[in-house]
Amino acid sequence: MPFATLFSNVASRLFGAAPARTDGAAGAVEPELVQLAVEAIVDAVDPRLRSVSRYQSRIAPGAERTIAHMRSLARDLPEPIEFSRAAWSSNPLLNAYFATAADLPALAGRSEELRALFAAPANAAVTEVHALLGMLKTERNVFAPGFVNGALQQDVAQTTVSFDKHRLFAPAAELLDCRRQVGMLILRRMAVLALERITALGERATELEQRKAMLGSRLRMLSLRRNGIDDIAGGGGASAEIASIEGELKATVDDYHEAKGSLATLDTRIDHIKAVFDAPADHVSLARTDLRVNRMGYKVAAASGEEASQLALSELSIGSGLTVVIAFVRCPRAELPPKEDLIARAAKELL
Repeated sequence: MPFATLFSNVASRLFGAAPARTDGAAGAVEPELVQLAVEAIVDAVDPRLRSVSRYQSRIAPGAERTIAHMRSLARDLPEPIEFSRAAWSSNPLLNAYFATAADLPALAGRSEELRALFAAPANAAVTEVHALLGMLKTERNVFAPGFVNGALQQDVAQTTVSFDKHRLFAPAAELLDCRRQVGMLILRRMAVLALERITALGERATELEQRKAMLGSRLRMLSLRRNGIDDIAGGGGASAEIASIEGELKATVDDYHEAKGSLATLDTRIDHIKAVFDAPADHVSLARTDLRVNRMGYKVAAASGEEASQLALSELSIGSGLTVVIAFVRCPRAELPPKEDLIARAAKELL
């Protein structure tokens, strides 16, 4: 079974309520779901891992922890909000996320997945679909006019909050289906984290191999120059440099063999999988961030009397360096612009 199908099968039960256990084990993950997750992970990272003895029992504890962790995250996922121009005027989140109301239908119109979903004959009667809105949040320190103790002053140190790189993910006619697709995307991302660790090991081996070759060439050059005509120009210190390079070369060769040997073993790949899935909270988290911003996009202190919107952001972090603000949205069919409008807008922006 292709790994995409396996991940889909796992995700279809990931964000749902866990079935009641007859053995009294509270919060336990169903064994059959753990096994399905293990096979999905193995297919994604390296199907050859099935030839390793006891691969299932080694990966299963991490798969179980990951499923339990993601189910705990599911309880904190934000409720969907209407994604429309009218909602932009009344919803502080949408107003903060987008500069103008027209940006919402423009984003929806650029989503080929969203268009395909609405265009499917089976969805002819569907008036709105659900999707996950993801974007990057950027904070910058600037000097700009601001209120200090109730008085407007110039060049006040302030922090701007802006959002960009907006994208709609996992569109579906039903919210639960959308959430399940998001679960699959997160699982796939965790598999990518394991593969990144394995790839980094290969890059390290390549780097050491190149370093080894360079040191070898340098050593041969110095050996040829030692006790040669170069000594006339004061090249008599070659012996000390040769000894230093020989030591560095030996250490590099040892490191290279270790990296190469680890790369070649399937056991090491399982270790990298375990490093990610055994500690899911270290790699996937969902945090709520509360902040106040004014209409200009500047942060406003909680104690300030300045008029501002209270925002509760949901920030999803997956791996190091990847944190996105997310919101589940309901996209009305009526908000989807014709393709002709998008083409005309794109042409206008090029002028």
